[in-house]
Amino acid sequence: MTNKAENRSAPLATPKAQQARINAVAEKQAARADGPPMKLEIVDGALQVTFTHAEPDVAHILMMADLGTCDPHFMAGIQGDVARIGAYGSAIDEGASNFLLSVVREVQPRDELEAMLAVQMGAVHQATMMMARRLNHVDNITQQDAAERALNKLARTYVTQMQALKRYRTGAQQKVTVEHVTVNEGGQAIVGAVTHGGRSNNGK
Repeated sequence: MTNKAENRSAPLATPKAQQARINAVAEKQAARADGPPMKLEIVDGALQVTFTHAEPDVAHILMMADLGTCDPHFMAGIQGDVARIGAYGSAIDEGASNFLLSVVREVQPRDELEAMLAVQMGAVHQATMMMARRLNHVDNITQQDAAERALNKLARTYVTQMQALKRYRTGAQQKVTVEHVTVNEGGQAIVGAVTHGGRSNNGK
């Protein structure tokens, strides 16, 4: 007889549908060429930023590519903004900074303006989640009202940022299509899809 304990410990085969999703994630990861994660450290009271990469120069260039820039001054400024999200006095939260950096990379900014907007979007999302947690742990109506107002403002801000990014990327172009313009005998124009009944003026 087969031992029941052995059956329980035997690995289960991954369902085909789940394996397909695993493969899709692996393919997406293989296609990306993101820069390395941030490494934060407080040295003599100052925040220092490095990257988990064997070649610092390569890490620097990859970071510039992630930000859609070739300006080292811009790169340094944005890098500092992202790093400070994960620094609270002497406390370090590399996860917060690397999450924000992953948001920027997912947006794939094409220039400095898009990079700044992507950083703001990531920061606003983090603040939104913080206020959502506070709203779930309020002790009185005053705290509830304050947290709810802040949460609503942040959520609306994020939507506005998404719309701003879309408008900027599309150039805010509007297209107006006129199907038909018909001028009647009195000189009055009719704009739109116009259907005439009966015979035409040329008798055909």
